[in-house]
Amino acid sequence: MTNGQYQSVIEALHECMAACNQCYDACLKEKDVHMMAECIRLDRECADICAYFEQAISRGTPFISELAKVCSIICEACGNECKKHDHEHCQKCADACLKCAEACKSLVA
Repeated sequence: MTNGQYQSVIEALHECMAACNQCYDACLKEKDVHMMAECIRLDRECADICAYFEQAISRGTPFISELAKVCSIICEACGNECKKHDHEHCQKCADACLKCAEACKSLVA
């Protein structure tokens, strides 16, 4: 497949990375940051893997299926954690993460 064939996944990865970065920043500003620790940790993990996978696709990595599997696992974990919090930024992040997890699963061989 060419990079163009991955366009919808690339867009989902980018949206997820941005949502996780926004959630991360907003979580750090919440009153009870300690309560948000797992959300913050997973936001970082998820943003990092999405950014890496987006770049890897654009480079034509031969590890699409392997990276997609790892990315889907991390995105799903982050989305499920964010769903636990009522903050708007967490809910938006959860939606982006779960959408990205599904997009990545479509690439797993």
